[in-house]
Amino acid sequence: MKRPLRGPFAALLLVVLCGAASFPSALRRAVAPALAPPPPDPARLNATLLRLAAADGSEPSLRRDVDDLLEGRLPASGRARARAWRRDRLHPLHLRHHQFPVHRRGHDHDHADSLLHPLPREEILLDPSLRRALRSWHRLRRYDPAVLRDLPAVLALPARIPSCAVVGNSGILLRHAHGALIDSHHAVFRLNNARIVGYTAHVGAKTNLSFINSNILHLCARRPGCFCHPYGSGVPVLLYICQAAHFLDVAACNASSLATHDAPISVTDPRLDVLCARIVKYYSLRRFVAETGRAVEEWNSAHDAALFHYSSGMQAIMVAVGVCDRVSVFGFGKVADAKHHYHSNQKNELDLHDYEAEYAFYRDLAERPQVVPFLKDTGLAVPPVVFYH
Repeated sequence: MKRPLRGPFAALLLVVLCGAASFPSALRRAVAPALAPPPPDPARLNATLLRLAAADGSEPSLRRDVDDLLEGRLPASGRARARAWRRDRLHPLHLRHHQFPVHRRGHDHDHADSLLHPLPREEILLDPSLRRALRSWHRLRRYDPAVLRDLPAVLALPARIPSCAVVGNSGILLRHAHGALIDSHHAVFRLNNARIVGYTAHVGAKTNLSFINSNILHLCARRPGCFCHPYGSGVPVLLYICQAAHFLDVAACNASSLATHDAPISVTDPRLDVLCARIVKYYSLRRFVAETGRAVEEWNSAHDAALFHYSSGMQAIMVAVGVCDRVSVFGFGKVADAKHHYHSNQKNELDLHDYEAEYAFYRDLAERPQVVPFLKDTGLAVPPVVFYH
């Protein structure tokens, strides 16, 4: 009589054990909503984003580099690059027929060979005008949003420009024949020496202002005559400084190309750099919180704050907003079946930029500029901005 009871009893015992095992997880699911932290208050989160966006993580290292240059030392951050320059066969170390305001200390300056870049671990002597420019640039690196409103005067323009086309380098340009539309604008801005020969049906042929960052300048400054004017000797070049040591490249280019180029290379007002950096960092912080769910303070561990900076395209758009009455933007954005750059085989974006954050800024700039942080502090009525995708 007892043996037939073993099967049902074992089954009952298994059910009890399974129920006991699942009870804690069921209990956790039941009480989880009550224990979950409340969502962050939007106003408080936004205040935190604004506060952290205003913090410049690159300032300590930048100050050290500026001090090194002013004291006659190549910045530590540039020594490894200097050794690479020396090995580069394209880099003319000795430019005997150019006057360049950086010389080797301890040599007769009248007979010493001028250097495009100082050799590593050597002391350098900056020309007084270069020292003044470096000091002034670093002193002006502060938050002054009114610089955007004052850009026509800062850039010595006679008046605002009626219409501007900012031409990016995305492969999406090859999907449309916008060349004639681009050239119909009063001024055309281009980025990072992108080629136009062979692509004019898509990107136009006219160039009135060229934007590059100092990393690009560092590459093309190695050649005699400063190979940084691909759009003609009269097209001004505007760049922002990524590293203090790149002031040497600016000085080298302007000194070695005066005979062949009518327009010198100009460094953007550092107050504009600070404004652009704050805007992009705000959008990057916001995207980080939304996509990862992590605390906003953890952004620094995901991005190298000392190297993080905005793209040349972002600065070109900001300048256009400051000096143009109507802005059209071409070649910004990406799609899966388009090349990263229309004129090259580059596969991926650079990690030091947060392009997705910049795209979010562009959407707000075109659709609701009043919500863009820091931009409303400029006192500028944002002109119409249209993106052609």
